[in-house]
Amino acid sequence: MNRRYLAMLVLLALVWGSSFMFIKVAVRHLDPSTLILGRLGLAALVLGLVVPLLLGAGEAVAGLRSHWRWLVVVGIVNTALPFWLLSWGETRIDSGLASILQASVPIFNALIAYGFFRAERVSGRRLVGVAIGFVGVALLVGAQPSGKLLGALAVVGMALCYATGGLLAKQHLAGAAPEVVALGTSAVAAVVVMPAGIAAAPSRFPGWETVACVVVLGVLGTAFAYLLFFTINAGAGPAYASLVTYLVPPVALAYGAIFLGEQFGAAPLGGLVLILVGVALGSRPPRRTADSHASADDAGDLPAARADGRRRLARRPLRAR
Repeated sequence: MNRRYLAMLVLLALVWGSSFMFIKVAVRHLDPSTLILGRLGLAALVLGLVVPLLLGAGEAVAGLRSHWRWLVVVGIVNTALPFWLLSWGETRIDSGLASILQASVPIFNALIAYGFFRAERVSGRRLVGVAIGFVGVALLVGAQPSGKLLGALAVVGMALCYATGGLLAKQHLAGAAPEVVALGTSAVAAVVVMPAGIAAAPSRFPGWETVACVVVLGVLGTAFAYLLFFTINAGAGPAYASLVTYLVPPVALAYGAIFLGEQFGAAPLGGLVLILVGVALGSRPPRRTADSHASADDAGDLPAARADGRRRLARRPLRAR
């Protein structure tokens, strides 16, 4: 694999891993609704300037007009709601623990895809992976004291939102350019949270540390990370891009320990191992049979099918952090 994509993947993990730390700092002085309004507003502004340069203004506007209905749905389910749940959850639990729970998104994705979208069958090794992942989530949530239980459950709810929103986008926004999905969902989510964010805004302008956290989350953690992820996704493939799932929790744990003084015992580390093992098993695609290879080769359509599959997979939506 090209070293350029490896460097980009590591950079993406460093950016997304730091988001949990910046959220933890920002919610000390800002209501979660105000925080995500600032974050999403900045992201939408940056993407609104960058996306027309990447695609052309005409194509960007046409994409927004063609897919606006599902951009609204996905913007709420995949961005506004999970962003709020994560920010609210971090008012009660450590940033590193939130990152571990967030890593369970592929587990929920596999289960919801089978239960509601009938997109794939979860059996055998994948079923074992889903079960192991859920044991890890249950271990982490169950280990929380009563005062932190709701915070942990909120982050689990975030993972459910990401899984559901990702499947909705895959099914209904496959024809939209990834940059259009990033811009549209960010703008929709910013509008949705605007009333609550304004109502909960502090009477005094927050300090420079809080403002810096919001700027970093909006510009780097959302806008830049979206574009970086889509570049990896399109160039190296979605399977390679999904490796960031494994890199983010250790990075976030390191940030939390170094900069926030967070400490973790056996339960969080054990939950992390179980979740990552579950993700490795539960998100692995089923093996292709020899018959399917032969059929495609006989028809002479295998290269075209692979190319079409790569184009569709490159448009998979982002699970925002």
